[in-house]
Amino acid sequence: QAQLIESGGGLVQAGNSLKLSCAPYVIPSSYAMGWFRRTPGKDREFVAAISGSGDRTDFADSVKGRFTISRDHADYTVYLQMNSLKPEDTAVYYCAADRDFEAVVRGTPIIWGQGTQVTVSS
Repeated sequence: QAQLIESGGGLVQAGNSLKLSCAPYVIPSSYAMGWFRRTPGKDREFVAAISGSGDRTDFADSVKGRFTISRDHADYTVYLQMNSLKPEDTAVYYCAADRDFEAVVRGTPIIWGQGTQVTVSS
Protein backbone atom coordinates (compact mmCIF):
# COMPACT_ATOMS: atom_id res chain seq x y z
CA GLN A 1 0.00 0.00 0.00
CA ALA A 2 1.33 3.43 -0.95
CA GLN A 3 2.39 5.53 2.02
CA LEU A 4 4.08 8.81 2.81
CA ILE A 5 5.91 9.06 6.11
CA GLU A 6 6.61 12.58 7.37
CA SER A 7 9.13 13.53 10.02
CA GLY A 8 11.01 16.54 11.31
CA GLY A 9 8.26 18.57 12.88
CA GLY A 10 8.66 20.24 16.25
CA LEU A 11 8.80 23.44 18.23
CA VAL A 12 11.10 26.23 17.09
CA GLN A 13 11.53 29.91 17.83
CA ALA A 14 10.65 32.52 15.24
CA GLY A 15 13.54 33.26 12.91
CA ASN A 16 14.97 29.78 13.16
CA SER A 17 14.89 26.87 10.72
CA LEU A 18 13.36 23.42 10.51
CA LYS A 19 13.63 20.67 7.90
CA LEU A 20 10.78 18.29 7.17
CA SER A 21 11.23 14.94 5.47
CA CYS A 22 8.76 12.82 3.55
CA ALA A 23 9.69 9.26 2.71
CA PRO A 24 7.57 7.55 0.04
CA TYR A 25 6.78 3.83 0.16
CA VAL A 26 5.40 1.88 -2.78
CA ILE A 27 5.13 5.10 -4.78
CA PRO A 28 6.74 5.44 -8.21
CA SER A 29 9.78 7.69 -8.24
CA SER A 30 8.23 9.60 -11.13
CA TYR A 31 5.46 10.96 -8.94
CA ALA A 32 5.40 14.63 -8.05
CA MET A 33 5.34 15.37 -4.35
CA GLY A 34 4.46 18.37 -2.29
CA TRP A 35 3.68 19.87 1.08
CA PHE A 36 0.51 21.38 2.44
CA ARG A 37 -0.39 22.78 5.83
CA ARG A 38 -3.49 23.26 7.89
CA THR A 39 -4.22 25.34 10.96
CA PRO A 40 -7.40 25.03 13.05
CA GLY A 41 -10.27 26.94 11.50
CA LYS A 42 -8.54 27.41 8.16
CA ASP A 43 -8.58 25.57 4.87
CA ARG A 44 -5.67 23.40 3.88
CA GLU A 45 -3.00 25.52 2.18
CA PHE A 46 -0.58 24.56 -0.56
CA VAL A 47 3.03 25.17 0.46
CA ALA A 48 5.39 23.69 -2.13
CA ALA A 49 5.68 21.04 -4.83
CA ILE A 50 8.42 19.29 -6.77
CA SER A 51 8.19 17.18 -9.90
CA GLY A 52 9.33 13.58 -10.10
CA SER A 53 12.53 14.57 -11.86
CA GLY A 54 13.08 17.51 -9.55
CA ASP A 55 13.30 20.00 -12.40
CA ARG A 56 10.05 21.79 -11.55
CA THR A 57 9.12 23.40 -8.27
CA ASP A 58 6.39 25.71 -7.12
CA PHE A 59 5.80 27.59 -3.90
CA ALA A 60 3.03 29.49 -2.19
CA ASP A 61 3.66 33.23 -2.15
CA SER A 62 3.66 33.16 1.64
CA VAL A 63 6.79 30.98 1.74
CA LYS A 64 8.73 32.07 -1.35
CA GLY A 65 12.27 33.04 -0.49
CA ARG A 66 12.08 31.26 2.88
CA PHE A 67 11.25 27.62 2.06
CA THR A 68 12.94 25.30 -0.41
CA ILE A 69 11.89 21.85 -1.58
CA SER A 70 14.22 19.13 -2.80
CA ARG A 71 14.29 15.38 -3.33
CA ASP A 72 16.92 12.75 -2.87
CA HIS A 73 17.16 10.66 -6.01
CA ALA A 74 18.72 7.77 -4.13
CA ASP A 75 15.72 7.04 -1.94
CA TYR A 76 13.23 9.63 -3.31
CA THR A 77 12.76 11.28 0.06
CA VAL A 78 11.45 14.83 -0.31
CA TYR A 79 12.61 17.59 2.01
CA LEU A 80 11.09 20.92 2.93
CA GLN A 81 13.70 23.30 4.29
CA MET A 82 11.98 26.05 6.22
CA ASN A 83 14.04 29.12 7.09
CA SER A 84 13.16 32.39 8.79
CA LEU A 85 10.14 30.76 10.36
CA LYS A 86 7.27 32.93 11.57
CA PRO A 87 4.53 32.20 14.10
CA GLU A 88 2.05 32.15 11.23
CA ASP A 89 3.88 29.13 9.81
CA THR A 90 2.54 27.12 12.74
CA ALA A 91 0.43 24.29 11.33
CA VAL A 92 0.21 20.59 10.72
CA TYR A 93 2.25 19.93 7.60
CA TYR A 94 1.18 17.17 5.24
CA CYS A 95 3.16 15.50 2.50
CA ALA A 96 1.30 14.51 -0.68
CA ALA A 97 2.00 12.77 -3.97
CA ASP A 98 0.44 12.38 -7.40
CA ARG A 99 1.56 11.32 -10.86
CA ASP A 100 0.55 14.82 -12.06
CA PHE A 101 2.58 17.80 -10.85
CA GLU A 102 -0.31 20.17 -11.49
CA ALA A 103 -2.60 18.04 -9.35
CA VAL A 104 -0.25 18.55 -6.44
CA VAL A 105 -0.13 22.32 -7.03
CA ARG A 106 -3.94 22.44 -7.32
CA GLY A 107 -4.29 20.64 -4.03
CA THR A 108 -5.83 17.44 -5.38
CA PRO A 109 -3.11 14.82 -5.00
CA ILE A 110 -4.26 11.26 -4.52
CA ILE A 111 -1.86 10.20 -1.76
CA TRP A 112 -1.53 11.93 1.60
CA GLY A 113 0.67 11.48 4.63
CA GLN A 114 -0.52 11.64 8.23
CA GLY A 115 0.98 15.04 8.99
CA THR A 116 3.60 16.45 11.32
CA GLN A 117 3.13 19.38 13.68
CA VAL A 118 5.26 22.49 13.31
CA THR A 119 4.99 25.12 16.02
CA VAL A 120 6.79 28.44 15.78
CA SER A 121 6.93 30.48 18.98
CA SER A 122 7.29 34.24 18.96
